[in-house]
Amino acid sequence: MVVEDDPTVAEVVSGYLDRAGHVVDRAGDGPTALARAAAHWPDLVVLDLMLPGMDGLEVCRRMRGRGPVPVIMLTARGDEDDRILGLEVGADDYVTKPFSPRELVLRVESVLRRTRPAAVSRPPAAAGLAVDPAARRATKNGTELALTLREFDLLAFFLGHPGRAFSREDLMREVWGWDFGDLSTVTVHVRRLRGKVEDDPARPRLIQTVWGVGYRFDSTAHEDDAHEDDAHEDEEHQGEEHQGEGS
Repeated sequence: MVVEDDPTVAEVVSGYLDRAGHVVDRAGDGPTALARAAAHWPDLVVLDLMLPGMDGLEVCRRMRGRGPVPVIMLTARGDEDDRILGLEVGADDYVTKPFSPRELVLRVESVLRRTRPAAVSRPPAAAGLAVDPAARRATKNGTELALTLREFDLLAFFLGHPGRAFSREDLMREVWGWDFGDLSTVTVHVRRLRGKVEDDPARPRLIQTVWGVGYRFDSTAHEDDAHEDDAHEDEEHQGEEHQGEGS
């Protein structure tokens, strides 16, 4: 679905996507987009940020409230805060106007490719976290996590490569499938993912920052916590024994 109030931009984008083999539905405003999505849920939404009446951020929020769907945000603004805000509400990618329609098609196909279920014999799991790629479902200690599609891809990648340090360029290439792009995209998604999987996001233990490199997933973090708990219990027991001797 292409949600764009500029008829010329909508026609160009739809034409390129159609020639690439995609069936395209169009909407010129937020309420129309939500109504059409409710009637026929799209596989992906190309969503303009600056829409009349209801802006793209609100449309994205409402769509996310109804169900998972990949979203690529279109914005005429070059300000980094606007791009990050789009990612914060769940957009999987953004393209700044003016843009190349061919690049947009490549980004659409990259996102669709990443969100299709992957065939794996054993879903990756570690440190109380588990993902099921076929069901697009992630859990922490048995409780399902509310992840966006890109957050799910990022977590699955980390679980599949524990203990290895990856730069933001590595993650953009391996998770997003891009050899180019704004690296703040990776930073925002790592921060959002930490907020959902870490016990204390301000002091992350699972997704660790490797200064000067990037990020590393520590699959032994929960084991370390368990060892610390055992050590605490031993200290408490020793203290009780000493108290018993003193009495």
